[in-house]
Amino acid sequence: MTAYKPGDPTTLNRLYGRAKGKPLRQGQQDLVDQLLPQIAVPAEGPVTAVGLFGRDCPLHFEIGFGGGEHMAFRADMLPDHGFIGAEPFLNGVAQALTHVDGDRGSDGQALHAPIRNIRIHHGDALEVLSRIPDGALSFLYLLHPDPWPKARHAKRRMMNDGPVDLIARKLKPGGEFRFGTDHAVYLRHALMVMRRHTDQFEWLAQQPRDFQVRPGGWPETRYEAKARNVYGHEVWYFRYRRR
Repeated sequence: MTAYKPGDPTTLNRLYGRAKGKPLRQGQQDLVDQLLPQIAVPAEGPVTAVGLFGRDCPLHFEIGFGGGEHMAFRADMLPDHGFIGAEPFLNGVAQALTHVDGDRGSDGQALHAPIRNIRIHHGDALEVLSRIPDGALSFLYLLHPDPWPKARHAKRRMMNDGPVDLIARKLKPGGEFRFGTDHAVYLRHALMVMRRHTDQFEWLAQQPRDFQVRPGGWPETRYEAKARNVYGHEVWYFRYRRR
C-alpha cells in the first residue's frame, strides 16, 4: 500500500489554501497564545493516547475540523475518549479553542465546562496522522473538505489513494471512517477512490437514506448549514468500516 511520506510526490504532502483570514479578536488571540500550547500535539515523536491523555483510551482523529463544532460535540458526548484535531487555518483553530475553553456569554462567563479530552494540531493533518501507531484509531472524520473542483487540482483533494491508504492503516479493524460533502464533483471523485479500497473498507449503507440523512451522533457544522441553507446544496454522509 502507498503510505503518506513527507516529500513523496505520489502522496499528498503539502498544504493548499489559506492559513489565516481576518484578524483574531483579542480573546481568540489569548487562547491561541495561552491555551493552544497546553493542548497542542507534540511536534515530534509518536502520537499516542497515553502520551496525549495519560491513559489508554479510544482515539478519534478529525482532518480539517473547521470551527471545531463537530469535534467539540463528539468530545463532550464521549468524555472517556480522546480526540485529536488538525486544522491549518488559524481562525478555525481559534474558534475551536473557544469551544474547548467552554464558550462564553456576553458577560464573559463560561457556558459549559471546559472540554479536557481534545488535543489540537495547527498544521498538516497527514504529518500528525503518520505518527499515530497503526491500528490505533477508533474513528476518523473528514467532513466537508476543500473540494478543489478543477480537474487539474484533483491531486490536492484529501480523498486520494495515498491519504486513504494512510487512514486505513491507522484505523483499527472495525474502526470507522466518516466522510461528508455537499460538493457533487467531490462526491463522484470520492466514490471512485473508495471503490479502489474495498479490500480495506466496507461501506455501511444499505439504502439511499443511509447516506442522504445525517446519522445520529453526527452534529451539523456551520459549513454544512451554510451549504444547505445558503447555497441550497444537498449533503451526503458516508460511513465506512475498516475491514
